[in-house]
Amino acid sequence: MRTIPLSVSGIFIGTGLAWREGFSDTSITIWAVITTICFQITSNFANDYGDGIKGTDNQDRLGPDRAVQSGLLSAHSMKRGVLVMVGLSILSIIGVLAAAFGPENIGYIVLFALLGVFSIWAAIKYTVGADAYGYSGLGDIFVFGFFGLLSVLGSYFLYTKQLTATAWLPAAAIGFLCTAVLNLNNLRDIDNDKESGKRTLVVQLGNKWGRIYHYTLLMLALFCMLLYNMLESNRGIQLLHLIAFLPLLVHVLKIRKKDSPTSLDPELKKVALSTFAMSVLFLIGYYYFL
Repeated sequence: MRTIPLSVSGIFIGTGLAWREGFSDTSITIWAVITTICFQITSNFANDYGDGIKGTDNQDRLGPDRAVQSGLLSAHSMKRGVLVMVGLSILSIIGVLAAAFGPENIGYIVLFALLGVFSIWAAIKYTVGADAYGYSGLGDIFVFGFFGLLSVLGSYFLYTKQLTATAWLPAAAIGFLCTAVLNLNNLRDIDNDKESGKRTLVVQLGNKWGRIYHYTLLMLALFCMLLYNMLESNRGIQLLHLIAFLPLLVHVLKIRKKDSPTSLDPELKKVALSTFAMSVLFLIGYYYFL
């Protein structure tokens, strides 16, 4: 699943921000990673189920075959898989809250429990139900908010019990990069989505403006990280994560030359892995603060 490294990226960035402040807790890290992976698998299963029963996943769909689409699993079996993952997600939420907060932090426990439930809801409602927000062009907003802001700032707060103004910049950068992956996925599927009534933002913008939007997302991510490094006066190994933007620059040049939707699918992995690499290098840059 190419989305798993992408989903963990926000946790790594939040952990790196906490390391910079001198906070570290292995149990929080492990439970936060488990929780975000559970959320992502829940989302993947729900998307497989939702797009499958709506007929959006059909013989014209590009990209890897899905379980319901290919007949590997029935829609009923996939629905049970979603419910199992919801249960595991709830257990992981309990685990991360127990690791991060004591009984004296009941307010934080309630807040993060609600955010966790909202995250599960968002993972499912992207494609499931008559009012699935992914079918009305709102997916980009939710990805930016959950994969970026909530993932980074939420995990940072688990360690530190505080937020800083500059932490919003890498959080936004991860949000923009994750949204770029979704946008690239929607650019690939634009024709099939249009025929199936899935009005993603790309379907509404059209191919030309969808590509311009894609370039803008990547540039905004780079700008946020450059501004963050400038404001924090980072230098040396602390700037190592910027290397991850080099493959993205090559990616932009390739996208500009590729008109066929089928040629876009390999680029999804490149953006996802570059985002993951940036988060790992970000961690490495702040390791010596511990």
